[in-house]
Amino acid sequence: MPGKQRILIVDDDNNIAELISLYLTKECYETSIVNDGESVLPMVELLQPNLILLDLMLPGIDGYQVCREVRSKYQIPIIMLSAKGEVFDKVLGLELGADDYMEKPFDSKELVARVKAVLRRYKPAAATAEKPSEQKVEYPDLVINLTNYSVQYMGHTVDMPPKELELLYFLASSPNHVFTREQLLDQIWGYEYIGDTRTVDVHIKRLREKIKDHSSWKLATIWGIGYKFEVIS
Repeated sequence: MPGKQRILIVDDDNNIAELISLYLTKECYETSIVNDGESVLPMVELLQPNLILLDLMLPGIDGYQVCREVRSKYQIPIIMLSAKGEVFDKVLGLELGADDYMEKPFDSKELVARVKAVLRRYKPAAATAEKPSEQKVEYPDLVINLTNYSVQYMGHTVDMPPKELELLYFLASSPNHVFTREQLLDQIWGYEYIGDTRTVDVHIKRLREKIKDHSSWKLATIWGIGYKFEVIS
């Protein structure tokens, strides 16, 4: 029987952190709590959590900086928690590498649903090793492997968070097919995402910064509709 999945809760309000821990423990997750930004990286190194719930308003190092530091070393999924509900704050969090963003106060059932959705989508190589065949798409100078969550571009490995890779893989798996932002949210996030479709735009922007247009293919914007992985003949 596989071990329980570990979730690191980062919040300076210990009452909120304990409440979140209670919700998740009831769902059979293991939880650990830290109350400041400086403690996050040492705890990540120690625990190797499967997911981080990260409050933005932390003493010392804020959640944005913590997210930046974690993302520079690890591919652990991050869900940001914040009382800030402005679009700017959400976009900034996603641009720094967060996989999701929830506003406080939040419903406990929604929090659990989002945690499950992110963990369900994030499958490390060890979890997929028993599959009979690789989930992989290949184009000139680009190989996207969903089995071991890797991307090879121009002969080099490109680091990217799970959601970016899943979005790229999904689009590349259906070349020249146009998907609306709503369809991409539903396919990649796996639940009815509460928020605007700017989430997709942010992830596409980050992908384009890492994967430039090629003479044989590109990430194309279909204005007023959505996006497609265009194969150029």
